[in-house]
Amino acid sequence: MNKLQAMEVFVQVVDAGGFTRAAENMQLPKATVSTLVQALELALEVKLLHRTTRHVSVTADGAAYYERCLRILSDVREAEESLSRNRANPSGRLRVDVSSGIANDILLPALSDFFHRYPDIRLDLGIGDRPVDLIEEGVDCAIRGGNLPDSALIARRVGVLHFVTCATPGYLDKHGRPTHPHDLASHRCINYFSTKTGKVYDWDFIRGDEVINIAAPACLAVNDSTAYLTAGMQGLGLMQMSSFMVDQMVAAGKLEIVLPDWSSTPLPVNVVYPQNRHLSAKVRVFVEWVADLFLTHPFLQLQRP
Repeated sequence: MNKLQAMEVFVQVVDAGGFTRAAENMQLPKATVSTLVQALELALEVKLLHRTTRHVSVTADGAAYYERCLRILSDVREAEESLSRNRANPSGRLRVDVSSGIANDILLPALSDFFHRYPDIRLDLGIGDRPVDLIEEGVDCAIRGGNLPDSALIARRVGVLHFVTCATPGYLDKHGRPTHPHDLASHRCINYFSTKTGKVYDWDFIRGDEVINIAAPACLAVNDSTAYLTAGMQGLGLMQMSSFMVDQMVAAGKLEIVLPDWSSTPLPVNVVYPQNRHLSAKVRVFVEWVADLFLTHPFLQLQRP
């Protein structure tokens, strides 16, 4: 038995809450994962996991061993990455989760530069607005917009999202151009709802000391930023959209900004990763690359010109 591999498998099973998910995350057969954990228990002469047909939970001895395994595996990775070659040429599979808007408009157009710098990294990019459980789903890091709840994640702020209210000229010609947020009551709007809670987000407007929150009257609600933009481009109604996603459409005259003297609360953009893991070289270089990428983007940088 490879003791380090068995320890890594055991940690993955605990994190994922089961053998099937751990096997998927590690791209190993489920039988191999089960065999390695059983061999580890036999060698230690200790039961590490409680197993039922539907659930796997850690025993008291298993919890203590889990913490030791985390430290040992972290030390091993740090020792490996202290070698100059690993620092200069990080390699391996990197799993990243990102919203569809940031993926399509920001990351994908720039990835050739990342792969030019780090050709030995294989990037698995999960794209969608659904918030994922990084530990349970075996994701190394995620790029998330919005305020983060208290969690076991480390967050590095890399940018900020600014929003504008807009619609197609055709929609505005037909329904009129609002001059005050309260005018939205007589308009058709496109709403966005949380994939996790199903809650529809209110629209907010700020002008000086005046703050207005509105439950916009919706003809449609979606839970994906790219779909949100598509619906707006079809003239289905007004939308409150991140500036970076609509800038080119506005410049081309395909969308028109309304209520330009009103702003909306900006939202932070963070790269997050689990705090109980040693930050590997491949994660570190990706986080730094994303931070540099956002720093030069006119609609995402922390300090706007």
